[in-house]
Parts: sequence; structure tokens; C-alpha cells
Amino acid sequence: MAAGAAAEKVHVSDIFRTMSYGPVPETPKIAQAWLDYHKRCFGHFIGGTWVKPENRKFYASKNPANGESLATTIEGEEADIELAVNAAKKAFESWSKLPCHVRARHLYSVARNVQKHQRLLSVLESLDNGKPIRESRDCDIPLVVRHFYHHAGWAQLMDVEMKDWKPVGVVAAIVPWNFPLMLLTWKICPALAMGNTVVLKPASYTRLTALLFAEICAEAGLPPGVFNVVTGNGAFGSKLAIHQNVDKVAFTGSTTVGQLLRRSTAGTGKKLSLELGGKSPFIVFDTADMDSVVEGLVDAIWFNQGQVCSAGSRLLMQESIADDLIKRLKQRMQRLRVGDSLDKGIDMGALVDESQKKTITEYVEQAKAEGADVYQMCEEIHQKTQKGLFYPPTLITNVNTVSRVVREEIFGPVLVALTFRTTKEAIALANNSPYGLAGSVWTENLPLALEVAMSLKAGAVWVNGHNMFDAAAGFGGYKESGFGRDGGKEGLFEYVRPAWEERPHPNPGEIQYSTYAAVHGADLPPIPGQIARPKLHQTDAIPSIDRTYKLYYGGAQKRPYSMYSRPIFDHCGRALAYVGDCNRKDVRNAVEAAHAGAPGWGKRAAHNRAQIVYYMAENLEVRREEMAQHLSSLTGVDIEEALREVDSSIERLFYWGAYCDKYGGTVQETLLYGATVMVREPVGVIAIACPDENPLLSFVSLFAPAIVRGNAVVIVPSERYPLPALELYQVFETSDLPAGVVNILTGCRDHLSKSLVEHQDVQAMWYFGSEKGSKFVEWSSAANVKRTWVNYGVQRDWWNPQQGAGEEFLYQATQCKNIWIPMGEIFAN
Repeated sequence: MAAGAAAEKVHVSDIFRTMSYGPVPETPKIAQAWLDYHKRCFGHFIGGTWVKPENRKFYASKNPANGESLATTIEGEEADIELAVNAAKKAFESWSKLPCHVRARHLYSVARNVQKHQRLLSVLESLDNGKPIRESRDCDIPLVVRHFYHHAGWAQLMDVEMKDWKPVGVVAAIVPWNFPLMLLTWKICPALAMGNTVVLKPASYTRLTALLFAEICAEAGLPPGVFNVVTGNGAFGSKLAIHQNVDKVAFTGSTTVGQLLRRSTAGTGKKLSLELGGKSPFIVFDTADMDSVVEGLVDAIWFNQGQVCSAGSRLLMQESIADDLIKRLKQRMQRLRVGDSLDKGIDMGALVDESQKKTITEYVEQAKAEGADVYQMCEEIHQKTQKGLFYPPTLITNVNTVSRVVREEIFGPVLVALTFRTTKEAIALANNSPYGLAGSVWTENLPLALEVAMSLKAGAVWVNGHNMFDAAAGFGGYKESGFGRDGGKEGLFEYVRPAWEERPHPNPGEIQYSTYAAVHGADLPPIPGQIARPKLHQTDAIPSIDRTYKLYYGGAQKRPYSMYSRPIFDHCGRALAYVGDCNRKDVRNAVEAAHAGAPGWGKRAAHNRAQIVYYMAENLEVRREEMAQHLSSLTGVDIEEALREVDSSIERLFYWGAYCDKYGGTVQETLLYGATVMVREPVGVIAIACPDENPLLSFVSLFAPAIVRGNAVVIVPSERYPLPALELYQVFETSDLPAGVVNILTGCRDHLSKSLVEHQDVQAMWYFGSEKGSKFVEWSSAANVKRTWVNYGVQRDWWNPQQGAGEEFLYQATQCKNIWIPMGEIFAN
């Protein structure tokens, strides 16, 4: 023994010469003791107690760093979902009625109790997930605590800040394995604060901290049934999502699974929020501080082994500094330490599962086969970490924009690097992705940083930093990175519905999606002779000039591509006029026109947009009596009611014009020493299908909030009564509305909605029609994860200010981007 000790003795001089690290292990004893207390076998946590039904299979949770078994957890079945959802539904009756202050106290108590067990949670998280203990200890668990404290405040203030909203009911929260505890907190905090109850399904690989957390919530006094945890595989999570008594599904995970959930919940009336994959750009300009960039890259791509949806996995470098940056980065990679997750001195831990390691390896090997240059530091990993699921930090260069490793989310410690010359090229490369979750901009030139940040199509942009999070700033994506936000006041809207609205329970039945509304022109064929002959002048000799109603897109009136028309009948069934019967090609043209008009419209000063909308109201009032007469003869309402609808439409234009410069965003009060600016940006091109009721008022109520917030619209007016909307062409033309901002297509609502929702360059679809149409729109939107707003066949009162012009419209017309701007030139951070 003595001889062996002498042989292993290390001199201080050797340590200073090599600057090598020794192990700094965190003891797992307390976590192991908790597992032993439960005999390393766990059931569900339902209604405030452990539930372990008989005749169930179990799943073995293992430590990814060494393969050792930690515990077994139950594999749930449908009966377990029924039990958990019923417990949550029962608890909702009392929890939602509690005074705001009482709910705030409960969330505050949970935060306090999490702090009491903070170290236990950190160790168990690293054991179960494989991430370094310093990340669990210094990042994940502090953010859990921060979210509960922050949302305790929102619970307290709900009656004031969210007075026009109410809870949705039972929330199914489905979270992934990369941040098991932190991400479940992002779901349940706003849900509980707003008065909902939750059934959580953690990821198969990482269930243990969710179960420990449920136990802590019970210890904190959270009422039984308010928060429940059920464990099972992916199919089990899908069954939870479609349960008839689940009112809202909150999901974080892959885009593929998010698309499946969108389709499985289509037409059910459930709310849905999706935080999905990403391929975030890390943009470095020649004005950046190179040392900071290198350390920022370590945090961006090798944090949590790169298993982060917002990982800065695409390095975009200005050409002039590319060689220097790659050289510095390779030197830094030589110093990265990979090892056991409980070693406090490591930079990277183990991957979560063997399947994940296999997927990453396949991506890298394919890149090699395609001729890319791959740089890895593998020697130390092979020597010291052969038992665990470790993968070396990887840099791939000599790739192009169509390479698979550039286009797809690898979800591992793999960085791909490309170069750019100009700022416009950098923005184009950054946005050349189906994803839009996050990104970072690196430069000491603040005006450049802000302009690039505003130009990126992403939900979070960090300046000279990456992967910064806080409870006060919402996190979520654009495009195929999903919709909805976690955190901030913007995140609360995912867990509420308007106070006037009841939860819809539609019953649309089965739909043949491939053939639904596919036939053009068959529903209302134009048969000559239905329309009355042109009226004659008083002389009875000269016929009046024929009035032709055309389409309107790109700022001009157009004939339908199909060259077909459809008759429009009044309330008595008399044919009054023909309108164009549009098809898919008209949709294509209108969407192109909308995209041509959207950039300039969105960048206009808000005051200028307001003036145009006010001008619309002014010009509509000039034609007040004429429009009322059209409405009365078409719909059968008396002239007083028709005048009221015109006047309400004018008032609504004024209302939305007022919001042009009053909903732009705010400065978030995060923990960052600097400014976190939340900007409410346009969604893009919004397709709108209008209802038949109140054909003028509903038309105005839908297009106006969309355009005042900088969107362009392709709008289908009332299928039955489109003429009042078509009378607005001249109002638009005389109000200086730029071409392409409002584009109007007439025809069959569902046929046009099919083409619009299937269009890959339409960013959102608002549909106010039938139950079946609503289901079809939601199901079809999954293809590119576009946002939808449908009515499930339920009519709303367009006269009512809340139903026809509430905050809900602004929420649907915008998407939130948080820009993180650090400081530190004068005072220390």
C-alpha cells in the first residue's frame, strides 16, 4: 500500500507545470438515500399520493455516465391517465376559485421548499440525465426557483393584469429529457398561477426529478390533484394529450412529435402550445471581441452536451476573421474536459441515451463522407470515459448551406461553421432555416447588433451572449420551432382563454383530409340567367353599365385565374351578382403579393400605419349610406341595423388604428445586467377566412388588427355575403393602403382555406367557419407548424367589444421576440 501511494504521488511543481485538473467529485449519497427510501421503484404521483397500479411494466432509469441502474418507474396505461385527469379536474373546481393571493402563497411555498432541497435535486438531475453537476446546480435549479417566485407574483396580480381572462382547465404538460426539471417548471408555473391544474408526463429517459419534485410540492402544501405526475412512453403521452377532459396541451420536444400532437388534437377545442426544435445561428462580425466569442461558443454549443433546442449549432463568421476564429476555437477545444456528470470540474457530461449517441455519430460520419472537415478531441475521452455515453466536442467546417448537418437539428455537441461577407448575407444565411427558435449576434457595434437582431426570424436573440434565460422573458419560436411562449407575461396567455368564452367541445366527426374541400366550383355553379338583366335608365333606352366584382390583390383588381364566377344571392334567394370563384393559383398569386407588400408595411412607422387606417375609416364614412343600403338589401336587416353595422365598422377601424403604436413591446425585468427588450413582431402573412354573420363588421374586425400590427393578409370574405367586403376596394385605394397589404379572394370558404393552410409560405391561418373546417385547418397546419386560430363552428357576437375586438386579436396578430443586450463598460456586472 505504501509503495503504491508513493508511486502515485504528484508534486506541486508538476501540477503547476501541466496545469492539469484533478477530479472534484460531488457525493451522490443523499440522492442514493432518497432512491433507497423508495426502494428504487416508483409509481405515479396522483392526487397528492403515490399510486402503483398492479400488472404494470416498469422502465429502468440508468446513469448515462456509467450505465448503472438508478431505479425503475412504472409504465402507465390508459386507466392511469383517467385517474390522473379526473384528479386534476376535481382539483380544478376548487383551485381555480381560490383567491389570487392564496394561489400566490402556494407557489411561493413551493419555491421555498425547492430551495430547501436544491442540492438533492441538482445531484439527482445529473445522475438521471448525465449533465454536469455545475450546470444542474448553477443553472437549472436556480431557474426553477426563479420561475416559482416570479409566477407567484403573477398569481397575485391575475385579477388586475389578466382581468379579462380565465383559466382553461386541466393542462397536459409533456416535457423532454434535456432539461427535465427546468422545462416542467416552465409549464406548470404559469399554468398553476392562472388557476389551472396539471398532469405532467416527463420524458421516458429522465423521470426521477419530476417524481421528486411532485413529492416536494406535496410537502409544500400544494392541494392534492393540482399537480400530478404520470410516467410512460411516447404513445402514453399522446393518449394523455387527446383525453377528452384535457383542455390544454403544453409540449416541448422535437418538431416531428409536435406535428403529431397538432394532428391528434385537431378539431378538439384544446389549446396547444409547442416549443420545438432549432438550428440557431451564432453570428460573429469582425467587430466582435474574439476571446468572448470563443467562450460564448463553449456555452452555446457544448452546454448540456449540445442537447439544447437553442444551441448555437450554426457558426456564421465574417470571412475576414474566420481563420483566426477557427484557430482560437480549436485551441479552446483542446482544453475542454469531458467526464462523469458529478465531477464539478468537467465541461461536458454524458449523452442521455445510446440512441442519441448513435444519431449524432451518423450525422458526423455522413458529413465526413460528403467531404466536410471534422475536428474532434477524442483521445482523452477514449481513455477515461469508455463506460459512459460520451461524445467529443466536434467542429465541422468546409460545409455548404444544403449539407444535412447544416440544415437539420443534430442535438449534440456538434458545431458547423460557415462564412459570410456582408451583413445582408449573414441575415439571409441565418434565416435560411425552417427553424426560428433563437440566435446570437456578436459585435461591439451596438447599432449593428440591434439591426441584425431585429432582422432575425427567431423568438430569442442574444447580443454578445447565448443561452440566457429568465422567468420574466418568454422563450419560444417562430416557424417550425413552434408557437407559444414559456415565461414572462406573454407566457401567461398560453394558459387562459377570454373570460366570455366557454370551452368548445366540437364534434366534427371523421374527415377525409386528402379530398376535403378539394373540388373547385362544384358547390355553387354559375348558371347563366340567374342574375336579373341590367336596369335601364329613365329613358328606358340605355342600359346601366354592368358591375363586375373582381378579386383584389397586389393593390389591383384581378379576374380569377380559373375564369369561373359564382352567383351571390340575397336573403330571399334572389341572385344579385357574380363574384370570382378562386382556386389554388389565385391563392398562390395573392400570397406572393402579400409577401411583396409585407416587408415595407412592417417597417413603416407605426404612426404612418395608424394614419392609413384612420383614413380608411374616414373614407368608409363618406359611403356610409351607400354601404348600409347594400347591407340591408343583401342580408335583409332593416336600414337602421345596417347603418349600425357600418358605424360599428368605422369605430372598429378607429379602435385598431389606435393600437398601431401602442402594443410594440416592453423592457423585461430579468436578472440580466442590461436590457432585455421584448418586441411584438408581425407574424407575417396571415390567411383569414371570415364568417357569414355581420359580413362587413366581421371582415373589418379581422383584417384590421392583423394589419395594424404590420402583417399582410390574404382574406376570404363571407362566402354567402361577400359584396360588402368587395365594396371596400375603393376605400383601400383612396386611403393610400400600399399594394399587397390586404388581398381579397372570393369563393368557397373551405376550398380556399384548404389552399391557404396548405401553403408553405403562409405563417398563420384564422378560420371562422364550420366544425369540420376548423378541424381540417388545425390538422393541415401541422405540415409547417403554422399558427392557427379557429372558432370550431361557434359563432361569436361581433358587436360585443370583447368578442369582436378584445386583446385576443392582438395576441393572435403578433409574436414575441426577446432581445438580450448586456452592459458592463462602466460598472462590473
